Amino acid sequence: MESNSRLIHTPLHALHLSLGGRMVPFAGYEMPVQYADGVLKEHLHTRAAAGLFDVSHMGQIIIRPKSGRIADAALALERLVPVDVLGLAEGRQRYGLFTNPDGGILDDLMIANRGDHLFLVVNAACKDADFAHLKEGLGDSCDVTLLDDRALIALQGPHAEAVLCELWADVASMRFMDVAEADLHDVTCIISRSGYTGEDGFEISIPTASAVDVTQRLLEHPDVLAIGLGARDSLRLEAGLCLYGNDIDTGTTPVEAALEWAIQKSRRAGGERAGGFPGADRILAEFAGGTSRRRVGLRPEGRAPVRGGATLFADADGTVPIGSVTSGGFGPSIDGPVAMGYVETAHAGNGTQIFAEVRGKYLPVTVSALPFVKQTYKR
Repeated sequence: MESNSRLIHTPLHALHLSLGGRMVPFAGYEMPVQYADGVLKEHLHTRAAAGLFDVSHMGQIIIRPKSGRIADAALALERLVPVDVLGLAEGRQRYGLFTNPDGGILDDLMIANRGDHLFLVVNAACKDADFAHLKEGLGDSCDVTLLDDRALIALQGPHAEAVLCELWADVASMRFMDVAEADLHDVTCIISRSGYTGEDGFEISIPTASAVDVTQRLLEHPDVLAIGLGARDSLRLEAGLCLYGNDIDTGTTPVEAALEWAIQKSRRAGGERAGGFPGADRILAEFAGGTSRRRVGLRPEGRAPVRGGATLFADADGTVPIGSVTSGGFGPSIDGPVAMGYVETAHAGNGTQIFAEVRGKYLPVTVSALPFVKQTYKR
């Protein structure tokens, strides 16, 4: 257990307390897990209107090419990620992965082309290691800066566009994964149309000095509610999105994690810039030959949730282990338990019945397609 006295506060910490947030340790920070309405209502409000999340604990990093040519920064970063960065147009962003020499995932991240530099958002628990990794890998050709003067919030849900349009009408023209700069309440912010709930939404990078003011004004809108980590987890799970440290880590490869879509053709075998990233030999071999296990969606029968860590079996007697659950809980939007986990490939087909051990009982679980709730990104 992390000592509260050692926990870092985001620029919105006092605002969370004033809103009645129940604070818990998370990735070295003291963060709200829920507010007075509770996880269930926060989850459903985000699906129906707009939820506001503090994600300031995540790392914001700028990569600026010493040559002044953005292509040089893109090619340098491609040495660390199996992603087409060179083909990323100005004003666009893309999901990416840092991989290790064994093909495992060091972290997942967002990469944006901001014209004269790349703008990265990485996970809180990994950001110091990511920054060191980038400095070591790119330091000869790029200046790498970990920003400590910006907050980051996410506005998610079907009303997010309408809420933000009241401050900046041009936001309506942004497509999924567009990135732009705009003034919100006279504060220059970096806005991306993206999100981790499966809902249409935006992430907004704000100078620290103005973070509370901009956030409070957004929360004054009747459609917007502050949302904590609890609803974040259930929203992500329903959307079939990986949470780093739970569903992906250094021991899982992109192909095992069913994240092939994050590796564009240009980086795969036969592509114009195939390979050249850490773990390429294993990852490209898995594209060709498959893997022995896969991440899958899981629908437990009945109402009992199956939590992360539960062992999965091929048989109802629990004699043939075939995998384990990485995330699981109750899905408020579908009114039932949902989970994700890794199973041997032979048992990964949709509709396959397997069994999860919960307190000594072997509960029937059906392998199911992801996402559990249809994503509503504005493409």
